[in-house]
Amino acid sequence: MANPPYFNPNRFQQNSQESGPQVGDYWQVIRNRYEVILLSLLLVLITAGFITVMMEEKYESTVVVQLTDISQMGGDLTNTLTEGQKMFASRNFIANQFERMTSQQVLQRVVRDEDLVQKWALTDENQAIAKLRDSVETENRRGTDIVEIRVRDTDADLAAQIANSLYRAYAEALDDEVNLINAQSTGDLDAQLDEQSEKVSEARIKMHNAMRELKVIDVGKGFYYSDEVVTPEDRIIQTGQERLATLEYEISGMKSQLEGLQGLEGTDLIRKAAMLGIEDQTIQRYYPMFNDLLLEEQQALESGLGANHPTVRAIRTQLDSLRGLLMEAVSDVRGALEIQITQLEKRLAEAEESEDEKVEEYIAGALDNAEYEHYREEYRTEKELLKALTMSTYTKKIEENKALRPVSVLDKAVAGDFPVTPNKPLNLILGSVLGLAFGLGIAFALEFMDTSVKTIDDVERYLNVPVLAVIPKDVGVLHREGGMSPDAEAYRILRTNIEFNRRSADANSITMVSGGAGEGKSTTLVNLAYVCAQGGYNTLIIDGDLRRPTLHGHFDTSNSVGLTNYLTTNMPLEEVILQTPIENLYFMPSGILPADAAGILNSRRMSELIQDVKSRFDLVLVDSPPILGVSDASVLCSEVDMTVVVIQHRKLPRNMLQRVKKAVESVGGTLLGVVLNNVDVRSDSQYQYYTSYYTYYASGDDQAAKPKKRGKKEVSSSVGGGDVKLGDDVY
Repeated sequence: MANPPYFNPNRFQQNSQESGPQVGDYWQVIRNRYEVILLSLLLVLITAGFITVMMEEKYESTVVVQLTDISQMGGDLTNTLTEGQKMFASRNFIANQFERMTSQQVLQRVVRDEDLVQKWALTDENQAIAKLRDSVETENRRGTDIVEIRVRDTDADLAAQIANSLYRAYAEALDDEVNLINAQSTGDLDAQLDEQSEKVSEARIKMHNAMRELKVIDVGKGFYYSDEVVTPEDRIIQTGQERLATLEYEISGMKSQLEGLQGLEGTDLIRKAAMLGIEDQTIQRYYPMFNDLLLEEQQALESGLGANHPTVRAIRTQLDSLRGLLMEAVSDVRGALEIQITQLEKRLAEAEESEDEKVEEYIAGALDNAEYEHYREEYRTEKELLKALTMSTYTKKIEENKALRPVSVLDKAVAGDFPVTPNKPLNLILGSVLGLAFGLGIAFALEFMDTSVKTIDDVERYLNVPVLAVIPKDVGVLHREGGMSPDAEAYRILRTNIEFNRRSADANSITMVSGGAGEGKSTTLVNLAYVCAQGGYNTLIIDGDLRRPTLHGHFDTSNSVGLTNYLTTNMPLEEVILQTPIENLYFMPSGILPADAAGILNSRRMSELIQDVKSRFDLVLVDSPPILGVSDASVLCSEVDMTVVVIQHRKLPRNMLQRVKKAVESVGGTLLGVVLNNVDVRSDSQYQYYTSYYTYYASGDDQAAKPKKRGKKEVSSSVGGGDVKLGDDVY
């Protein structure tokens, strides 16, 4: 058996895997709740307009001033600040001045100068100060030290007067504080100057006393400011040390010469003595001659002469003679050096002993000099401090005499020509934005709290049954509008889905139920019967709603004779079934309303009736009361083959619909599916796919069927449920 076009058997598993809300879902909420949004927008806009009209008109006056902060006033302190520190100090200064402008002291001056208590008709000064504080605004122009002081009041001239007076009061308060700080600073400097002068005098006296007691002679570039202290002992110690150094140098040189002659003999000793540069006449006279003879001997031997050659022997005789003289001279020099070294060492020892005694005396004098130097340095330090403090005091007084005012006015306040508050366009724009936001919030809140059925997915997710048809909103009774109405297509889809979803051809009895009254169940049943009859089905409608029957009104007939008469009497079936003007469509009214409707329906005769009409008609449609209100509908669900639940779009909560399903299944009924009724397809775009026949049928005016005018029916009935007489044009 085929599934309906709306039903996907895998949909229940797919729903749990679907992603969250999309942009289209939010737009759908706006379309569905646009009345709430528009109402909220209108109410807030009206409220904003009313408040704007009721607000007092206020004028604004602005005085522009320039402030001078510490980062622009110079001085030793600010010269050491970095650019970042100067910027930070400037921001702090501006922020502090904002607080000062609205301080109690400044505002109190303005209130008294302008007599605001009387002008504003207030009772005391504190009220005027509080009102003035609320009327004042201050703003710093970005990147500058320029400040704007704004004052608002209902009187334009008074606003300008207050702004200028506020500047004057603030400037006077700032001047008073600056003068007080300067006076305190100058007084402190004078006291420090006097104290430092006394310290300088005390240090000078101490230095003079030390000079007399220690007998120190202070010489140099100035008596009290020399860089060094030089005493006679200094010069003596220096001369003695220089003499000791000279003796040590002489001894060292002689020892070096003597050591150079040690361990040598003959010609080598003579050469070494000559190389050391020893001052001896014999060596200086004969060594060059001796050296020349050595060269001649070597040249003679190299020329091939033998050792016994007369020339060689003559040279060697001269060499021996000179060698003897030179060796004797070297020996004499060596002895002389030893004697001189001994004498010099003796003199050095005596000189060192003498110098040690002088050093001891010098150390004692140096200590006295160091003590004096301490007093002198202390005096110099105190005098330098006095000089610096004197200069600082002098500079401070000069700056105070020529100091600029830390605040100056650039533009004075003038009376405004137009009020600045209330800003009517801005208030209305803000009211519109707020109203729109409020309306959207309410709309989404209502949508979130709304647990009714909104989509086909809701039905299939919570009831696990297919949606057999989607019925558009405001659909009338089809047989009154004509067969070509575009609304009929929805019921044709419903007829097709029922045909393909029933178990067998014998399962031809259907009842329609709903959770509550007013969901369109009876109208849906009548229209379904109409399209089934048009399709060639012999269709019977049974009005099983024995509480509030309405089907007889759709056919302009009476319900005085019908189902209840058949069930409670032996009346033949043919007398309670009426033929309608529609071909193949028959109708059984409800009959007289009984006291125990459920008991009558839950009878053997009712079961026999259902079986009888099933064999006579192709399709039997039974109307029923709401299933959650009474038990009649449950009885009918157990008697017929299939049950269709009619759900009005966005009406009943989902848990109520789940109870409807349980009520059907608890009596053994077969729930065929759901009809989603009264859907506004123009606002709920998700249903336009399922109701596209609207576009198809409405594509051309010439294709749309116009309702036919029906002739006047001759219907008469007795009030007490007597005989019904119908005209021949109806039956």
